[in-house]
Amino acid sequence: MTTTAASSPGGVTGPGVAVELTELTRVYAGGVRALDGLTLHMAPGEFIALLGPSGCGKTTALRCLAGLEDPDSGSVVVGGRDLTHVPTNKRDMGMVFQAYSLFPHMTARQNVEFGLELRKQDKATRAKRAADMLDLVGLSKQADRFAHQMSGGQQQRVALARALAIEPQVLLLDEPLSALDAKVRTQLRDEIRRIQLEVGTTTLFVTHDQEEALAVADRVGVMNAGRLEQLAAPAELYSAPVSEFVADFVGVTNRVRAEVGDDGAHVWGGVVPLLPGSAGRGAAVLLVRPEAVVIEGGEANATVVSSSFLGGHGKVVTTTDDGDRVVVQVSNAEVTAHAPGDRVRLRPRGDRALAVAP
Repeated sequence: MTTTAASSPGGVTGPGVAVELTELTRVYAGGVRALDGLTLHMAPGEFIALLGPSGCGKTTALRCLAGLEDPDSGSVVVGGRDLTHVPTNKRDMGMVFQAYSLFPHMTARQNVEFGLELRKQDKATRAKRAADMLDLVGLSKQADRFAHQMSGGQQQRVALARALAIEPQVLLLDEPLSALDAKVRTQLRDEIRRIQLEVGTTTLFVTHDQEEALAVADRVGVMNAGRLEQLAAPAELYSAPVSEFVADFVGVTNRVRAEVGDDGAHVWGGVVPLLPGSAGRGAAVLLVRPEAVVIEGGEANATVVSSSFLGGHGKVVTTTDDGDRVVVQVSNAEVTAHAPGDRVRLRPRGDRALAVAP
């Protein structure tokens, strides 16, 4: 399946350039198709995240855009210019990878100035630009520190400042946060989004972390076997998946037996409206989010297996009388009200869901 994005989704515009990856294919030794007709169009200034399991092709797509790999077919067009066969150093792109890749013998300031020096910028221009970029990432006070004198999060901020210092047409981020601990990862993720909005650079962010992708991107693309299964705004991707793969991959999904009729899917005495692409009449498997299930009083139809406190909310795991395992998201106050072995009644809240063949 090939998915083509609209040129200006949600009115996203900015000083960045449009990026068009069209029908890209990349086949490795042994016939492995890393990219299988990938088409992805990014609007100027848009922030797109590519999400998917290992081997789905997301990093290969980024590398083809960067010029680090050549596609076997298809085209890479940036700002109206065909870059398909243009060398990496002629593409005017800033790159930040999982490894910080700072020069250990240089200070933070010198690292940020490096790309400008290669571009023959004079000393005063380099100094001002480096100071501006370090201020942008909140590291003005660390300008004269070497890499070993900074934390991992600070080093990655320097790498980001270095990538932005050359004022690239496109910013490429390949799992830049995966080596950091959870708290720093969250802080830096939010900083990257703030900076991208402030600078307006068209950005492609590759990650395996769903929360990261949904939190920062204008649109998120879910890749599977070299193809783009769905490309949509985070809320739409989560609430209206177009395929069983997307529904299972993004977030937590319950798979429950249901009967599809003309009015929707019938389950636990309620009716669930269906998303486009759902299975037709008859027996089906309904893909239901935990927050779309309610525990209420009445005739019981499930048994509590466990209940957990997760911080912002709680989780109750149940088994229905039909044998389906159903996870229910509840408030913290409800966690202690449901002990293992308790009999409860489940009811669908009525959110739209996808039904697939059993």
